[in-house]
Amino acid sequence: MERIKNNEVPQGLMAALRGVQDYIDQCGLNHNLLELMNIRISQINGCAYCLDMHSKKAMHSGETVQRLISVSAWREAPYYTPEERAVLEYAELLTRMEEGSDIDHAHHELLKYYTKSEIANFTVAIAQMNSWNRIVKSTGIVAGSYTLTR
Repeated sequence: MERIKNNEVPQGLMAALRGVQDYIDQCGLNHNLLELMNIRISQINGCAYCLDMHSKKAMHSGETVQRLISVSAWREAPYYTPEERAVLEYAELLTRMEEGSDIDHAHHELLKYYTKSEIANFTVAIAQMNSWNRIVKSTGIVAGSYTLTR
């Protein structure tokens, strides 16, 4: 069976997704942290194209290779801040949506560092990254082809 090609995704859908992404990009959240979060979500979802894209974006903005390759082991690696750990935990919980996940604990940790508005923005950013992962995997875009445009 043939997949939907990227250029066959309805333009209204792509415009809506781009609008949400524009909001996320401009809402004031730390872009480096968003890239780390996007990488972790893409690892969980197995989205090679998104891993390629977000690792390139993160390196371009100054993220270290050490932190990029260790993000899947953020709990054990000593070079992530408590703020970053809280966001990565929250991203994992909302991506996996496992029965019995302690979302209350995740919110408690986030509230130590972020406002409720920022947490709402992280929530939208997590949902958006999961959407991008699923669309990219559905269309079968080949990993390795992403180039920075900014």
